[in-house]
Parts: sequence; structure tokens; C-alpha cells
Amino acid sequence: MTRVFITGSAGFIGYHLADLLLSEGFSVHGYDGLTDYYDVALKHRRHAMLLQHPDFAATVGMLEDDDALSGAIDTFEPDVIVHLAAQAGVRYSLENPRAYIEANILGTFNVMEAARRHAVRHLLMASTSSVYGANTDMPFAETDKADTPLTIYAATKKANEAMGHSYAHLYDLPTTMFRFFTVYGPWGRPDMALFKFTDAILDGRPIDIYNHGDMYRDFTYVSDLVRGIRLLIDAAPQRPADGLVPEGDSLSPVAPFRVVNIGNSDKVRLLDFIDAIEAEIGRPAIRNLMDMQPGDVPATWADATLLQQLTGYRPQTDFRQGVAAFVAWFRDYYGK
Repeated sequence: MTRVFITGSAGFIGYHLADLLLSEGFSVHGYDGLTDYYDVALKHRRHAMLLQHPDFAATVGMLEDDDALSGAIDTFEPDVIVHLAAQAGVRYSLENPRAYIEANILGTFNVMEAARRHAVRHLLMASTSSVYGANTDMPFAETDKADTPLTIYAATKKANEAMGHSYAHLYDLPTTMFRFFTVYGPWGRPDMALFKFTDAILDGRPIDIYNHGDMYRDFTYVSDLVRGIRLLIDAAPQRPADGLVPEGDSLSPVAPFRVVNIGNSDKVRLLDFIDAIEAEIGRPAIRNLMDMQPGDVPATWADATLLQQLTGYRPQTDFRQGVAAFVAWFRDYYGK
């Protein structure tokens, strides 16, 4: 039985990944700080559902607490570590940048040190499409430069990629970084647009639409995303013996390290996304059109060719289907 240690297991993506791995016979140990960045009750509920499975256990602790993190990993002795925990949120990073340095830089260092000590078979760590920053050529490919992050959140994730590469090179630690593109779906985060829009429309409150709705996102359904992570677990990178890397592959020539986009490969206009929410709820939104926020970008769009080459899989859930699933979950969970 493969043993997988997941940081951020009470989070949106961590919960769905743990649930998928447990359904496939993996043994999973979760680690989560249960912070109050958003509704802690939602995090407790996710963990409670996972704890109904006999092959799941969890430790509550912060990434910055190396003793707690190392103790949990040392006791579990994982084959694979999937590092999803982080201080998330592009906009919150404008208000509290220190939280991102502590969690995303120091916390990730602690995870990498534990992975090195245990010589895990594969270390997989979450990055973000935000590292593409001011890039304008789309779709974004892993081999594109990502040197213009626009927020401290994006900068910390870019730093994590650099840190991961150095550990992969120095310690021959197979490492995959995945860049997520606007993940959404049931059990989602209350600070994200779909959750906020759905809640406001149901309550008859206005929704804030930035850049007057002239924005595009590569909306990626959470079940598609975690399926991609699951398949990447079995696709650990190997250091190329001759230093030669196939065209289009982000594999490092000097380390068992790779960056992989996980996205739906389809940019969707924000106003069309809102139309889908309105159609599912059966009520129009009160639209408050606003200017672009600092650190935001007008569009994201993934080239997921490499993911398909490595795993044979490509996310493909249509955003209308995904919105319908989320709204159904939301109304059931909150009784609205």
C-alpha cells in the first residue's frame, strides 16, 4: 500500500485529493494548520469526512512548526509527499505579505527537508499559474519564462520552484511542481469568485466584477485537477543521463525536476462564467462593475500538452457542468 503524506489535507484541493487516493487503496496521512483564513468549520467538516476512512489519519500543525511537521512525517514514513498547504490568495497577499513568507517559504523548506531525510520516491508541490505574471503570450507553456510575478503570493510560489529544483539537483530527489489554473468545484474556498458570486446572488447582494468583466480564466474543475495529480504521482521525473531534454518538456537537464501545468486548456470569459451561475441559480446577479485590482491579470490559459504526454490525461469538464455541480453542493450544504 503506497503511503502518501498530504499537507493541506483539510483544504479544498487536499480534501479532494485525499478522497481520491483513499478510494484507490492508498494510505494517506494529512497535515493541516486549520487556520482561520476562511471558515474553519468548512475545514473541520472536510477532515471529519476523510477520518471516516480507516486508511486516513491527520495531524493538526503549522508548516512553520518544524518539530510538529517532522514528527508527523517521521512517524508515518511516507513513500510520496504531496505539498499543497500554503498561505493562499492573490489579493490577501497585498494585505499580509509576511504570512506568505512564513508559510510558503519557511514552511516549504521544512517539507523539502523532511522529503530529503526520508528519500521519498516522489515529492510533488503546488505552484500556481500566477507565476506567469505579466506574460501575455498564451496559452502559457511550462517552458515559458516566469520572471515577472505581480504579487508576493506569486513570488513565493516561484521561489518554491527554484528551491525544489535545487533540492532535486543536490539530493537526487524526484520533484514535480504543478501550476494550477483557477480551480473550482464543490467544497471550494469561500474567498474565491464562484463561492462569493453564488452566495451573493442567492442573497440578492451585488457582486464585484473587476476590469468590468473583461477578464478570462482557465477554469479547472477540482476532480479533473486531482486526477491529474494522482496520475503525476506515478510519473516521477528522472535526471537525464545525457542532459538532453525533449522539446516541450520542462524536465531539468541537471536534476530529476519538472514543472507541469494542470488546466482545462480553455480560456473562459468571466461574464460567461457569471451567466452560467445565474442560469443555474435562476436569478440575475446585481453587477457592480469595477476597475482592475493591483496584482490581477486580464487572462490565464494553460497549455496542458505536457500533462497529457506524461499521463495520457487532460482535464475536460465544461465550466457549465462544473458550475452546476458547485451550485448544487452549495445550496445543499448551506440550505439556500
